[in-house]
Amino acid sequence: MPEIRRLPETLVNRIAAGEVVERPASALKELVENAIDAGASRIVVAIVEGGLGALEVTDDGCGMSPDEMALALERHATSKLPDEAIEQVSTLGFRGEALPSIASVSKLTLESRPRGTEHGHKVVVDHGSVVEQGPAALPPGTRVRVENLFGKIPARRKFLRTPRSEYAACLDVVRRLAMARPDVGFTFQHGDRRIFSVQAGDKTEARVAQIVARELADNGVSIALERPSGEGVMRLSGVAGLPTYNRGVADHQYLFVNGRPVKDRLLTGAVRGAYADMLARDRHAVLALFLDIPFADVDVNVHPAKTEVRFRDAAAVRGFIVSGLRQALSTGDRRSVQAPDSGAMGRWQAEPIAAEPAATMRSIFAGRDWSAPSPSRVAETPVGWDLAGETLAAPQGRAEAAEAMPEEAEHYPLGIARGQVANTYIVAEAADGLVIVDQHAAHERIVLERLRAAGAGDKVAASQALLMPDVVEMDEPACDRLEEQIDHFASLGLVIERFGPSAMLVRAMPASLKRADPAALLTDLSDDLAKHGASLLLGEKIEHVLATMACHGSVRAGRTLNVPEMNALLREMESTPRSGQCNHGRPTWVKLSMEDVEKLFGRH
Repeated sequence: MPEIRRLPETLVNRIAAGEVVERPASALKELVENAIDAGASRIVVAIVEGGLGALEVTDDGCGMSPDEMALALERHATSKLPDEAIEQVSTLGFRGEALPSIASVSKLTLESRPRGTEHGHKVVVDHGSVVEQGPAALPPGTRVRVENLFGKIPARRKFLRTPRSEYAACLDVVRRLAMARPDVGFTFQHGDRRIFSVQAGDKTEARVAQIVARELADNGVSIALERPSGEGVMRLSGVAGLPTYNRGVADHQYLFVNGRPVKDRLLTGAVRGAYADMLARDRHAVLALFLDIPFADVDVNVHPAKTEVRFRDAAAVRGFIVSGLRQALSTGDRRSVQAPDSGAMGRWQAEPIAAEPAATMRSIFAGRDWSAPSPSRVAETPVGWDLAGETLAAPQGRAEAAEAMPEEAEHYPLGIARGQVANTYIVAEAADGLVIVDQHAAHERIVLERLRAAGAGDKVAASQALLMPDVVEMDEPACDRLEEQIDHFASLGLVIERFGPSAMLVRAMPASLKRADPAALLTDLSDDLAKHGASLLLGEKIEHVLATMACHGSVRAGRTLNVPEMNALLREMESTPRSGQCNHGRPTWVKLSMEDVEKLFGRH
């Protein structure tokens, strides 16, 4: 048998560094977290060549004495864990591995000056060996510079990506930490360029919009919700983008737990579930969610980089996020996107009409009847207009007589219907602009919300009893998971019971899922319980069925509507939650302001 031996200290440090320092961005994350934990009110981050050349973090925090600096460079030495209650940790860093791990694979220069002292101190460590110590001139705070990362470990260096890719990763790290702490000012520099700078004291929504996308301020809703959890309170805050404001990738979803940026599958699954009936499968929401939960209810010590967490009651957390997001979206999501697509608007150009030969030139308006149409004429079936002996195509849809907008119409956000285009789009005049509505998409959303309001949404009471109960054979752990949720499933219309050690008996299916395969359904539910600890999958399946029903029961594109029908649709949209987007995340209406209309005609 081979002899058991202790690993040399240099190799131990490299193994630890491999867990903590994967690339420049991971080293940068540790350093910025240290600066935040030091009580800094201003942090300046500067990188060179995406962090491959150098990276530097300067803060105005509490600083360290020479003895504290020497101790900080030892493994598992930390000031952030005052006792052994690691489950109660409230700081970003607490393992005490960051500085020694980074110093073992780079040249690290650590300079610090405590507040109230006249001089600072400097320590330089080159790949694990202290090469220089002495006084340093710097204001109160700490400055850490990392150079030549993995310079003496070519096997690790060659796996790093291009400077552009490493820069993108560093930018993402600083963005997330800056969003998590709006009370701290951040400046991020890449080479000679200042990428962004934010001041301390921002509101969370303003900080998120400034860092993520300024359009989010006009296309998002604020979230503020709390619920009892264990011995404390669970709070959810942040900003969620409207479903119509989405992206093709999920890189603009920022999730935080107790102020710590995380990338957790349970949280991303909850976000996907909340937007399930409002986004197409290939589109992703834009949001920043901040979950504050009692420390005893979450374990942050499950990953060396502290990017993953484990919740004591995962089902409660998932349900809380889904309900919080849906509640927030139902308050402000009657809005659609704030402006029409810029590319489409760019095609609104007045093009000159080619002139005909002088002998045949005439006005296209010659002989037209300009008298105001009577109400009886408006109600008639449209016929072609006779202009100067030529018959033009009949106008599509029906329109009201041109008249002053009723006084009460000023209180209608979507205005008064004036006509229909292509038997698909309703054109309405609002007090502040022109509104165009997709009649099918709008009515599809209205029908879905009606089904929910009738009790066919999140809590489906209606069940369809099976003529013969269906026995579904499964392994014992799967049956155990399903048995724990029997009452929850019954509230959704799924009636099941245990049928021996390795089988479940299905007595009734939800009315909206009566044609579903019971075995496949229970298998999916069991898998979902194993993955998340609680299932919203059944509710999401029902939502999908309801969305399909709504699509088939809604006003179809190509149907001619009269003016009262158009106005009735507009009024119902104004009172329906989530009416700003259809069930697939597309906008149901857009508005063109009067100022934009006047610009099209050169009036401004």
